[in-house]
Amino acid sequence: MRIKMVIAISFILCFFSSLALSQEVRVGALQDTTGATSDVGKDEALGVREATQYFNDTGGINGKRIRLFQYDYGYRVPEAITTYKRFRDYDKVVMVLGWGTGDTEALSPTINADKMPYLSSSFSGHLCDPKKTPYNFVYGTDYSTNARGAITYWFEEVWKKDPKWKELRDKGTKPKFVCFIDTASPYATAPIKAIKDQATILGFDIGPDQNVSLFALDTKSQVIAAKGFGANLVWHGNTTMSVSAAVKDASALGLGADHIVNNWGFDENLPKLGGPAAEGVIGLLGCALFIDEYPAKSRVIEYAKKLNPGIPLENRLIRTVQGWVKVGMAVEAMKKADKAGKLNGPGIKDAFETFKDWPGLKEYGGQLVTLTPTDHRYSSIVRVARVIKGKPQTIGEIDMKAKFPDRWAGWLGW
Repeated sequence: MRIKMVIAISFILCFFSSLALSQEVRVGALQDTTGATSDVGKDEALGVREATQYFNDTGGINGKRIRLFQYDYGYRVPEAITTYKRFRDYDKVVMVLGWGTGDTEALSPTINADKMPYLSSSFSGHLCDPKKTPYNFVYGTDYSTNARGAITYWFEEVWKKDPKWKELRDKGTKPKFVCFIDTASPYATAPIKAIKDQATILGFDIGPDQNVSLFALDTKSQVIAAKGFGANLVWHGNTTMSVSAAVKDASALGLGADHIVNNWGFDENLPKLGGPAAEGVIGLLGCALFIDEYPAKSRVIEYAKKLNPGIPLENRLIRTVQGWVKVGMAVEAMKKADKAGKLNGPGIKDAFETFKDWPGLKEYGGQLVTLTPTDHRYSSIVRVARVIKGKPQTIGEIDMKAKFPDRWAGWLGW
């Protein structure tokens, strides 16, 4: 009798455990809150957690609660691989919200084999070609499109119009361009082939890359080298901390060049850290700045106060909003997959690929999203911003597909 009772209890426990699992949707989130990109990663992690709570409070995935498994991996590729295996084998997640370029690209063959949808904070263009990485998705305009757009915007709106460059223009001088990047970082180097290709298309002289560590606090030697080349424009491919150091050194040493910055190096902290040297710096935005006005702002602020009241709102960044964009895009795909009865890897992938001018991210200042089985580029729209009177603000947009229709298809996967 006792044996029968133990078996019955075990059966009941297994039944309720299975029932509980069926009423939740498990999602993994890989974050960098202590490593080389934690200057931007900490705030994004907050946004991911807060957005997940909001979506759970408003119905989850068609009534199923999202269970988030959120881990810091310190921007170390081996730890990312180990954590991914935990997501897959122990946490039993249906998809992963990833982080860095190095780890995402390293994991892509495994992701493909496992058929695990992977929505990453790496916007590497290398991850956008479904022929190579069918289960990888990004939630912002990819780095290569952004870089092409930034240098094109500067060439057309600054080089051709700013009185600062009139004398050189009148002489027929080609603008001179250099990159400040951590040459060991897959993130920093991801768009370099594309931006140099665009510089060549536009007729720039291209100087030697300057190696700037993601941890750099002193970039004087790199600035001196760029000055010796006569650089008129510098591309910064790192995150905010080292970009601000480079901008300050460039100002102090009289480089005289303009600056364009990838999206993870341009935020509300840049003018705080860079001071007057950051004035006029051009950057790229994937969504609304935290300080902007946007339809979902009251919601974002409400959950920031509710879940993390000890963090002053004035210290929040665009990265919080990016966390909401990331979760919002993932939730939409999971809802679609669930309604189709395919809340699994292939089903979520298929759901992403049905996005056609999806407007759901506009409330966070994001773009209309179109994804297809042959192109996972989030958008062709590049949103350009500039530090003006000590604050970053949007100054324009450029649609690279519309501007270069004959080249757009060939840029996939760069």
